[in-house]
Parts: sequence; structure tokens; C-alpha cells
Amino acid sequence: MKPAIVICHGSYHSPAPYEPFMQLLQSQGFETYCPHRPTCDLRKLNVGDIEHPDFDLGPPPQGYPSDTEDVQAVQALLDRLINRDGKLVLLVAHSSGGWVATQAAVPEWQAKARQSQGEIGGVIGIFYMGALVVPVGESIHSFFQPKDGTAFTPPFMRFHKHGFRGLGTLVNAPRFLFNGLDAESAERWSATLTASPINTGTLTNDAYSTLPCAYVVLEDDLTLPKEYQEGMIALQEQAGNKFTIYRAPCGHSPQLTWTEELATTVIEFINEIPI
Repeated sequence: MKPAIVICHGSYHSPAPYEPFMQLLQSQGFETYCPHRPTCDLRKLNVGDIEHPDFDLGPPPQGYPSDTEDVQAVQALLDRLINRDGKLVLLVAHSSGGWVATQAAVPEWQAKARQSQGEIGGVIGIFYMGALVVPVGESIHSFFQPKDGTAFTPPFMRFHKHGFRGLGTLVNAPRFLFNGLDAESAERWSATLTASPINTGTLTNDAYSTLPCAYVVLEDDLTLPKEYQEGMIALQEQAGNKFTIYRAPCGHSPQLTWTEELATTVIEFINEIPI
């Protein structure tokens, strides 16, 4: 039985840029899903008209959605796929979706643990692609910001009127996010991007040590340079966690620029997992 594939997309995204990749996997017999993370959903971010968003309005009365709500959206889907339908699931994590996938894959939903209890279905592994693999006890924000309390804004980002307390959006996405695509395609996908608050949720679930994990290092990534990707993997390996490493000669969006090869790599990893 082929596992279902659940994609945890990156910040500032909707599921749209993952649809070509999902369609390719579907053509090869895989069920695929990409739930829209609340932190990246303009309908939840108080931006006025979502067709002409105003990123300076500040947070909604109840505050911005949190990383925890992103996890809850993924877990609601996992609950249906695993507990109701008894399916095996591979999580595919891109960019900040790495934190979401890792936090969502709690032990009670992992296939090996479920099998030991006589239950079927469960998460069989996590496939990271240019993803943030932060240590347990850290948030994305705490891990990447200077430890002296100063604030650093990466060159591919801007924060709007309320600074780190407000929304961030991407700058020059065709270059930083969609390098490797022709100009027209890069502009088209850039138009699908959204906004996000900073990610401050602390990782508490150590899925790195309990699940098979793979990582595709994106060697031409201008958003998360390969040295950062390799450094995060090295930290986990120093902690005794094993990753299957693949390499892709592309930028930050392999689902668009390395689509067929990415699907082949995902399937290769699935075939290596003892199920």
C-alpha cells in the first residue's frame, strides 16, 4: 500500500506552488495533501481585501495565528488519514514547514509505535527539502536570530509597519525563491505568495530521533544557503540522529524547478523505509 503524502509548505506560501509536484505524485498513485497553514493564510491575518492586502493593519483582535495552529491543521488531517482511514503517511516538509512537520509527528501517530500497539497506519518518516531543522527547545525565530537580542532581517524579507510584531513578506521572490524558473513563471508563482508573522513556537517533539528522516540539500538556494542546511543536519547528526542525504542542483523551490527528480527522490526514500 502506497503511503499518503502530506506536504507542510513554507511560510509566505499557499498550497498553490506545490500543486504541480502533487499532481505528478498523484499520477504515480499517491494520495497527496497540502493543508494551508493558518500563519500564511491572508484570510486570518487582518489584511483587509485579500486581493489587495494591506500588511500595515496590525494583528487581528485575537492575535495572529501561531505555529501551534499550523501544527493543529496538519494533525487534523493526520487524524483523519491515520485514525479514521488507517493509512500510512509520509510528511514532506519545505522551508519553515520543517518545524511544523517535526512538531506534528508525535509518537502516538508514528507507524512503528502504532504497530507495537497492534494499530495500523501512521507516519513512516519525514522528507525535508531545503527545510528548517531546528533543535528541540528552539523556535525558528530563536534559532536564527542573534543571541544578543538584536534583530536581523534577511535580505529576502521585509517587515511592515509593526516590525517583528507584525507581518513579514518576501522581497524579490523571483530571484530568492524561484531562481531556476523562466521570468514569466517566476512572476506567476510570486503572485501566489502571502505573508506571515514570525515563527516563535518552541519545538518540543523530537521526531528526528524516532522517525526515518531524509534531507534534500538545495545547492543553489539563495534563501537558505546550503551551508545553513548542512549545518542544521550536522547538529542533528552530532546528537546521534541519522538523515538520508540527497542533493539537488536547484534553488529554494525544488517542487517547481526539480519536479520530476524530486518525485523520484521521494519515492526512493519511501522504498528504503522498512514498513
